[in-house]
Amino acid sequence: MAYGYTPARRHRRSLSRDRGFAVRQLISSLVLWLGLAAGAWAAPALLSADDSGRSLNRHIELLEDVGAQLGIDDMADPAIQARFRPAAGRASVGQSRHPWWIKLELARSADAPGDWWLEVGAVTLLDLQLFLPDGRGGWQQRQSGERASFAAGRDHPYRRAVVRLPPLDTQPLTLYLRTYDPAGNSFPLRAWQIAELDRVAARENLGLGLVYGVIAALLLYNLFILFSLRDSAYFWYVLTTACALLFILSMTGHGFQYLWPGQEVPFWLDRITLPSLWGLCASRFTQTLLQTRRHVPWAHQLLNMACLAYVAAIALNALDLRGPAAWIIALLSLTSIPAALGSALIRWRQGFFPALLYLGGYGLVLGSIGILLLRATGLLQPSALNAYVFPLAVAAESILFSFALAYRIQLLKQEKTAALRQADREKTARLALAQANADELQSAVARRTAELAAANARLRLREQELQHAAFHDALTELPNRRYLVERSGSALAHAERHGEVVALLLIDLDHFKPINDRFGHDAGDLVLQEVAKRLRLHLRSGDTVARLGGDEFAVLLCGADAEAHAREVAERLLSELAQPVCYGAERLTVTISIGGALYPQHASTFAGLYKAADEALYRVKARGRSGWRLCGEDGELSRSARLQLDVLNVPSGLS
Repeated sequence: MAYGYTPARRHRRSLSRDRGFAVRQLISSLVLWLGLAAGAWAAPALLSADDSGRSLNRHIELLEDVGAQLGIDDMADPAIQARFRPAAGRASVGQSRHPWWIKLELARSADAPGDWWLEVGAVTLLDLQLFLPDGRGGWQQRQSGERASFAAGRDHPYRRAVVRLPPLDTQPLTLYLRTYDPAGNSFPLRAWQIAELDRVAARENLGLGLVYGVIAALLLYNLFILFSLRDSAYFWYVLTTACALLFILSMTGHGFQYLWPGQEVPFWLDRITLPSLWGLCASRFTQTLLQTRRHVPWAHQLLNMACLAYVAAIALNALDLRGPAAWIIALLSLTSIPAALGSALIRWRQGFFPALLYLGGYGLVLGSIGILLLRATGLLQPSALNAYVFPLAVAAESILFSFALAYRIQLLKQEKTAALRQADREKTARLALAQANADELQSAVARRTAELAAANARLRLREQELQHAAFHDALTELPNRRYLVERSGSALAHAERHGEVVALLLIDLDHFKPINDRFGHDAGDLVLQEVAKRLRLHLRSGDTVARLGGDEFAVLLCGADAEAHAREVAERLLSELAQPVCYGAERLTVTISIGGALYPQHASTFAGLYKAADEALYRVKARGRSGWRLCGEDGELSRSARLQLDVLNVPSGLS
């Protein structure tokens, strides 16, 4: 598609050309002189006859287009030209919210051919535009990247973007590229003679074809085993390997070339969705193979969180939020990688040999993923040495994971065989014993049954006692903190489903310590018991009252009227709990301070709700005690609300 000047623009430039020629010449000479003096000018790339395949990144200049304000016409402005900076060999600027302009000047030596091709080595760029001189003072624009089909984005059927350059002369030819991808911008540039490029492509296709073949063979082999055994670990292995194969095809460009060549790359096949699907399946495979739910619960939870994060990344990518989705994938290394490695180490130390094979395969992929992340963030520049690390690592991982699965199945078969043998021995022994003395066996069974019944009855009674002791306070017979935490979890979940309110009141006895000091702990215990009795008396049957420890109590109120009921209960308790308690001839009096908080107005979790209520209680104490306060009544935000506002006001760091 041609991108040229309009007639009006040409006319204006013609009128001002003579008038501004001297000024532009002076400015251009000054900029050139300053660049040479500072050593910051990138010399044009001079191509000789032997330079086919030569890297051009030492000769390019870069300009970050903050706000995407610039077009190709702006490149004629000397002020814009002065903002370009040499790339110093860089082939990546990492993740960026803004487009980048790349300037390249090419010339050929006298003995070099004039017909050259430009390769842009980044396969998964979102938006790549190339601007070539059209020979008439304008520009020819070529759209490439994932926003163009395979054929439209290149002039030669090669897995990377390749365009034919205008015939080169000994005088420099200037061209521009514009790249935009919030998930990472890389632009390794090479100049080729087309015959040499075809030879290199043939060697690359042979090597990558071997990698694809190994992975595909393992995929089909284990798919056959999956149909035979119907084991969940094989199911997740097959999905992981299939996603990895698609991911590799996408990264190398062969997917774009052979699988979806006639269209733009859809979001479910791009550089965000495919690694997210692969990471999701790999996490589930790890959980299944290593049995983390039973043996490494903490790692199992972290991997569950990672699976949810991968799903979130895919959803953000579907909403065209490519940058945040890429950061989620990068930051997942803080959870999924330690969880996978930690669970594998633990299972290996437990004697589970497949965990060692898993460590080997995952370690290779982990190293390659680290290289990919460094490339995506621009900390590591793309090169031929690190371009094929991930495909090779995935091939090796697939082999080791397949061995681990086979060893796991062997272990399961051995365990099953041992269990069957043990069952046969026990069955034979029981039959022999029954045949030898049936009456004695029946008597022994009856006695044993009676003993077991009695033992079970004692165990049930003991279990009930322990259950009651675990969730109740021994002094007041009120539920304790542990019971309150579990009850709060179900209450918050119920309130979220039904759109209801949950109120938490924290109650603290004022001046309780002097009673213990003056009259002894028996008097203090009597006061606590009387307070507990009054709390039970003045609450509804569906409300929960608990003793948190010492002279601290809590009340959990649920329902659509929880807020109004909380206010009513607080006022009633202030009056009722202040009534004296008779201890012999003494009348012991304490007052109470109450702090309250509401879900979801003040917090969305029990911990946040407790903190908000505790802050309200603290303010009641600070104002003289013997009163109550609901969080936020005086305009003061809760700690969780302040934290949310702080998070919203913190700069992203990406601008």
